[in-house]
Amino acid sequence: MSLENKIKKVFLICPVKDVTPEQRTFLDNYVAELESNGYKVHYPHRDTDQSDPIGLEICTTNMNAIKNADEVHIYWTNKTRGGVFDFGMAFMAGKPLKLVNPKEVERPKYKTFETVLHVLHEKYALK
Repeated sequence: MSLENKIKKVFLICPVKDVTPEQRTFLDNYVAELESNGYKVHYPHRDTDQSDPIGLEICTTNMNAIKNADEVHIYWTNKTRGGVFDFGMAFMAGKPLKLVNPKEVERPKYKTFETVLHVLHEKYALK
């Protein structure tokens, strides 16, 4: 397989425990669209066993999927602590990042995770 035809692997950071029905519908559709365009997506709702009573296996599964991803897409909400944790892992791994919902995420003029997300989103300009 040539490099041009390499299947891109995406890890999607998104709310799981506190996801709203509207967010879940959006995320399901977003993943379906990526996959219909040839991406291989790790979608925590589907691909990370959420029954872990401690959370270490969830973190380990996500860590390995982030390490193996070509890029990370993130649906940001400041209500998800797991999203902050996964964002930190993706940042540490140096993964290109796409903010899935930039219009819903306020960009303050001071330092916040939201500001960093917008800056990285613009830096990588992923489609």
